Amino acid sequence: MLNLPTQSFPAPSSQQRVAPSGHSGRTKVALKPGHSLMDWIRFSKSGKDLTGLRGRLIEVTQEELQKHNTRNDCWTCIRGLVYNVSPYMDYHPGGEDELMKAAGIDGTDLFDQVHRWVNYESMLKECLVGRMATKPTATFKGIVPPPPPVFNPTTPVTALTVKDSSPRYEWFQTESTVHLIIYAKRKIPKSCCTVVDLAAGVLRLEVLLGKMSYVIHLCLLEAVDANIAVHTAATVGKIQVTIHKQEKEKWPSLGQPLEFHNTFLCKKERTLFYRDCVLVSRTEVNHNTHVLQLQLPRGTVMQVPVGKHVYLKSLIQETEVVRPYTPIDKGLSVGPDPSSENKHLYLMIKFYSDGALTQHLNSLHVGDHISVSGPEGTFSLRPLRDVTVLYLLAAGTGLTPMARLIQLALQEMNTIRKAQLLFFNRREEDILWRRELDELAAKDERFQVEHILSEPCDSWAGRKGRVDEAVINDCLDRPDGSKCYVCVCGPTAFTELTVGLVKQQGFMEEELHIFQG
Repeated sequence: MLNLPTQSFPAPSSQQRVAPSGHSGRTKVALKPGHSLMDWIRFSKSGKDLTGLRGRLIEVTQEELQKHNTRNDCWTCIRGLVYNVSPYMDYHPGGEDELMKAAGIDGTDLFDQVHRWVNYESMLKECLVGRMATKPTATFKGIVPPPPPVFNPTTPVTALTVKDSSPRYEWFQTESTVHLIIYAKRKIPKSCCTVVDLAAGVLRLEVLLGKMSYVIHLCLLEAVDANIAVHTAATVGKIQVTIHKQEKEKWPSLGQPLEFHNTFLCKKERTLFYRDCVLVSRTEVNHNTHVLQLQLPRGTVMQVPVGKHVYLKSLIQETEVVRPYTPIDKGLSVGPDPSSENKHLYLMIKFYSDGALTQHLNSLHVGDHISVSGPEGTFSLRPLRDVTVLYLLAAGTGLTPMARLIQLALQEMNTIRKAQLLFFNRREEDILWRRELDELAAKDERFQVEHILSEPCDSWAGRKGRVDEAVINDCLDRPDGSKCYVCVCGPTAFTELTVGLVKQQGFMEEELHIFQG
């Protein structure tokens, strides 16, 4: 029997990410009817021989792998495991051409760059041919993450040796409390940069610092309460986390360091950390979209920064399915609820008849559980400094990252003179939060919204059509002396077309952010 390696998802050198600003990341193609993710799950569980090896697992040499490089005979290697991806060709959202780039070679780097949020081990389990007899040479050039540091409980793990920039921590105690002080050594946001998870005596604390991540991971010495307080001194870059002891006594130490304790890594090198959340309510937005309110565990403190997303994960028919969603506030005009902003997430989710995860989410009842990751994404508020005109182009649920950005622009950015949303939908009943958007536009003269429908009814008096050069030319002007910024979010085809048109209008890469998903 082959000794196949067991791997967790995401693997240490992989993560689930959307593409950085200015890059399309991955291209989707229109799949044939009957070729959705759920169709693939059903097909892969049908008992058919998807490898052509009648259930045998073999060791594959480099020479053998290279032979299988055609559309109907396509093998590829991911982290030492070889898969026959030929049966998956018609089901792949990125199309045949994307898979063929890895035909007959080691596709690990390509997979990590483009398909990071696919659990390939679960998705392609029935396509597993075997393992490489020897370690293959990576064909694709890319950023190869360094190997994870060797864990030694007695020695702090340091992933970066830049003394001047690496955060550090210290702790002190009173009879009833434990206090951790993190020195970020840089200015930090007033909120939304610290995620704390405390469960079964294990503390995991992550500080998000731009593209970097600082983690404290400890098994605490004694029992503590789940109530955690986080205080941030933004200008001096200091964070204090307070934990309450269950017994009033002095601790001789803080506890036992766990894996990746006291490490400072690029965020993309971290594996995603999930916590179990509970559905506490669901509110209908329109005929196919609801807002789900999720309650974080009692020992979790987490705020998702504006423009960031989280991943939801669930096991569906023995296949792990993961999708990104951008949190919103309870309403467009009410803003975050200070009493619950660290305790709840609000997610606006459109349910698709062939959507594997959305159908599962639609079946959840109040009290059911779902796994939720921490904040992810490349969006930064830094490019918005001194911006005077903010253009937001959204289609469908592409509204979700725009919602909190609109609130932030109007409430906290004094330089913004105009924030305009171009909201593309098919029909009038598809418009999300239409009343809230129109009311906000009537209330604040700096905010403008234009609804554009591709399949309007006869009585529709607004703009009609799809995103095209005429719409962009009409709506995206550059007033004299202004500093403009453009954000785009929607289905892949909409995003790619819109970005091209915006650039044709003269907007530069640094004036543009693309929310991917």
